[in-house]
Amino acid sequence: MERLHEAGVRLASLTNSTLAVSQAQLTNAGLDDLLEQMLSADSVQRLKPAPEPYRMAAERLGVPIEAVRLVAAHFWDIAGALHAGCRAAFVARLGQMVDPSDVQPDIIGTDLHEVAERILGADR
Repeated sequence: MERLHEAGVRLASLTNSTLAVSQAQLTNAGLDDLLEQMLSADSVQRLKPAPEPYRMAAERLGVPIEAVRLVAAHFWDIAGALHAGCRAAFVARLGQMVDPSDVQPDIIGTDLHEVAERILGADR
């Protein structure tokens, strides 16, 4: 996340947890200063992978949905974002995989570092 932040990529979090829980976790992890916004699906009363949370994120960031790229390690979240119109990057941790019969992210990496480098390469 630091690499993306330093490169000028706008970063926000989007969680199914409540905003208070998310803020506490991200602050505890020391990631809050890297984020422009912390967002919760709770504010639209629909949990991911429904399209409303992803659309809300685009609206709050003031960008079209296709300008949003979700980064996640759960394929259900990637699929939800792609079906909502976002781009997506999948962190393929050990034991995690994409569903070959569903929509596919344009970026896949084995860890967040690899995914970040691929995002920066793709967005150049």
